[in-house]
Amino acid sequence: MFFVWLSWHVACQKSLATPELWIRVPRGSTTEKKKKTLIQLFVNRLDSVESVLPYEYDVFDFCKDDNERRPSENLGQVLFGERIETSPYKFSFKKDVKCQELCTKVYTKGKSEDKNVLDFLKRGMQLNYQHHWIVDNMPVTWCYDVEDSQKYCNPGFPIGCLVTTDGRAKDACVINSEFNKKNTFYIFNHVAIKITYHNGEGEGWRGARLVAATLEPKSIKNADAEKPTCEGLPMEVPGEFDSDLKITYTYSVTFEENNDIKWASRWDYILVSMPHTNIQWFSIMNSLVIVLFLSGMVAMIMLRTLHKDIARYNQVDQEDAQEESGWKQVHGDVFRPPRKGMLLSVFLGQGTQIFIMTFITLFLACLGFLSPANRGALMTCSVVLWVLLGTPAGYVSSRLYKTFGGEKWKTNVLLTALLCPGIVFADFFLMNLILWVEGSSAAIPFGTLVAILALWFGISVPLTFVGAYFGFKKPAIEQPVRTNQIPRQIPEQSFFTKPVPGIVMGGILPFGCIFIQLFFILNSIWSHQMYYMFGFLFLVFIILLITCSEATILLCYFHLCAEDYHWWWRSFLTSGFTAVYLFVYAVHYFFSKLQIVGAASTILYFGYTSIMVLIFFLFTGTIGFFACFWFVNKIYSVVKVD
Repeated sequence: MFFVWLSWHVACQKSLATPELWIRVPRGSTTEKKKKTLIQLFVNRLDSVESVLPYEYDVFDFCKDDNERRPSENLGQVLFGERIETSPYKFSFKKDVKCQELCTKVYTKGKSEDKNVLDFLKRGMQLNYQHHWIVDNMPVTWCYDVEDSQKYCNPGFPIGCLVTTDGRAKDACVINSEFNKKNTFYIFNHVAIKITYHNGEGEGWRGARLVAATLEPKSIKNADAEKPTCEGLPMEVPGEFDSDLKITYTYSVTFEENNDIKWASRWDYILVSMPHTNIQWFSIMNSLVIVLFLSGMVAMIMLRTLHKDIARYNQVDQEDAQEESGWKQVHGDVFRPPRKGMLLSVFLGQGTQIFIMTFITLFLACLGFLSPANRGALMTCSVVLWVLLGTPAGYVSSRLYKTFGGEKWKTNVLLTALLCPGIVFADFFLMNLILWVEGSSAAIPFGTLVAILALWFGISVPLTFVGAYFGFKKPAIEQPVRTNQIPRQIPEQSFFTKPVPGIVMGGILPFGCIFIQLFFILNSIWSHQMYYMFGFLFLVFIILLITCSEATILLCYFHLCAEDYHWWWRSFLTSGFTAVYLFVYAVHYFFSKLQIVGAASTILYFGYTSIMVLIFFLFTGTIGFFACFWFVNKIYSVVKVD
């Protein structure tokens, strides 16, 4: 529970950058620093819950900054398609502005270029694309009332809305009864921004710091573009472009002092408005019940059944004992090398790499290093860790392959370094081609792709070779019993001890531990909601680890008792089958929760989902295999074999 509290506490913190509003001056200091009075608003990419394709701010023909600058972006931001740039929205601290004109866009009838730009803008309103603005590394939020008199603060706001040809108001058009004209778009061309600041009172510093930034989008048609009043009827964009159109963008800004909100807690008003916590605790309790059930079953097997079995087998009268149970009768075949041992060892090497990467990433996230304020840090950390963890992948793969009696060590190390990453990169590259064709901001630049390949072949592959070298230098893992030369015939199995039913049942309980948490993760990815509950996620990770291990051990014991000694692949696939349930849930989520339209977005969704499923398959399969490997070695090492 410590990690839950810690991740909540630190996720609310800002990264350690200097505040944008005012430079901190400690009380009593004789050195006066220059105050920052100009506030720069940054804009990010625009996205939609109805489309997987994000776009840069400029492609919608909004007002541009004359001196546009782009802050340096880390690898994670580039991979997630974030494109942050300066905007023409610039404010002077504590200087309120009312109805300031930003720019006016004119669209002339008959000009094909203007028609294309306006059609793209209307398409964005139809798909409910959302702005994402940033001030002092804080999202500028749109706060509005939802059900049960609660307030939700959305870190984005729509560019506009639509009233359909049959008079139905879509999305944000439901908030205003004046949005009622059929086949008409209403663009939000005015924003009323409120910036809340803390003056340092009671915190030992002098100056001011931003603690909240909110806005209210409005649609206003100004009769005179040069002297806007920001009052009047909504700004209509007709569905049919049959006359010239002029859109004037304006803004207002007010400043409010609030010393009750501490700067260290300035993210709270956003995070608290997301009603996740109660459901998260329900998920944890649900998972703990499953873990306790499995732990009781495994404990009963280990402490009662196995203990009695081993005691009987170690008695003088071996013949009677062998008639009662079957798991010891397969001692001469249980460590027989599996079929396709090369592929299994490669999967286990990659799974080990993913497992260590996931554990370290979640641990760092729990400590607050990967909070929402530190943009792109989560993905950057994951990629860098994966690259640097090639050594354990090569070591595990080569050591197990040698244990299986394999001799093609070059093929083994090449497959470990290239097979699974190659599948992921090929899928990723195909998805990137679609993004390039669609002109999306999520398309990875060619230089970044080259950099990723350089990290893969320049660092990860050599480290995999290093790990494989040490793995092959080590002796094969010594088994506790000898393997017979002639394989034992496996008796006819019941339905529940056959391979496929056992594998299918094995993934149900681990998936039951994660499916609620999975909903929030998918929401953060596809519905663009902020995810910060890394403490809960770390607890679920530990529960998943225990559940996969115990479920696999349980089924492995039942199969050994049925004298079926083919446990190598089955242990991997039993827990790895959880990934199949993940894919089924992702399909259900797509059809029941998302409103994604268009072939490109659908292909992108399932393409990226396939990558997630493959990684999860390797991750859970590796957990189950090593749990079962430890269990089988343990039970066969404590019995006497003639």
